[in-house]
Amino acid sequence: MPENTPPGGGGPDRTEDGRYVIIKGRRWRATDPTVPEEAAAALRSHLMAARRAVREAKRATDDAALRRARDRVQRAKVALGERGDPWWEQSGRERERRWRDGLAWFDGPGER
Repeated sequence: MPENTPPGGGGPDRTEDGRYVIIKGRRWRATDPTVPEEAAAALRSHLMAARRAVREAKRATDDAALRRARDRVQRAKVALGERGDPWWEQSGRERERRWRDGLAWFDGPGER
């Protein structure tokens, strides 16, 4: 599996096409590079909060809360382009709509 180091030397190794990151020998889909940094940071914040909610729901053995938290993780990952339709197969308009819809859901009534 081809690997390279991203520009600037920071972050995990990536495949040559930039579509995947390599972490501990496993290949994971990379965040869509067209997501503006401010939006990506907000989505990562929502993702981390959702992951904490998963951990808390597991501790509390609350199945309903666990399902909601996992749904939030999924929404954040899709909005970042890390799940769902591959971002490199989407048009620019589809890619923008994906992350904007994700932010709108988290920042709107969907998150409550």
